[in-house]
Amino acid sequence: MTDFDPANFANVGPKEFAQLVKNTPESKLSEVMSGDLRGKILDEVFGRMPQLFRADRAGSTNAVIHWNITGAPDGGTDTYEVVIADGTCTVNGTPQHEPRLSLTLPPVEFLKVISGGTNPVMMFMTGKLKAKGDLGLAANIANLFDIPKA
Repeated sequence: MTDFDPANFANVGPKEFAQLVKNTPESKLSEVMSGDLRGKILDEVFGRMPQLFRADRAGSTNAVIHWNITGAPDGGTDTYEVVIADGTCTVNGTPQHEPRLSLTLPPVEFLKVISGGTNPVMMFMTGKLKAKGDLGLAANIANLFDIPKA
């Protein structure tokens, strides 16, 4: 697969997805993430998080993380809640708990972060990623998931 085709996204594995994000121009990623398929892509990405979660690395980590992806077609923000508790990871499409950490970032940067295509610490330092709450947890999130490298 050489073109970013959200319609076939469910059939794309994590490593292939990382390669797609890396090889797709930002303008195309932005176009897709500001269109009708944005929700499907975000649902698929967050739906995979429990399978990519590394309980062996989580230790006693218990946390609620809100991911706020800005730039929705209506100008709003999509918020997903990731709950890490007792060695498991669950995802809620609607926040249900007070977060220990809240991350806010634009959609293209989100795709790059979750596909291992950019350094989240540098994004934080340059203001592209905003973190509120437990910054130690923010620095450790990548270790809690099997993030493919493109």
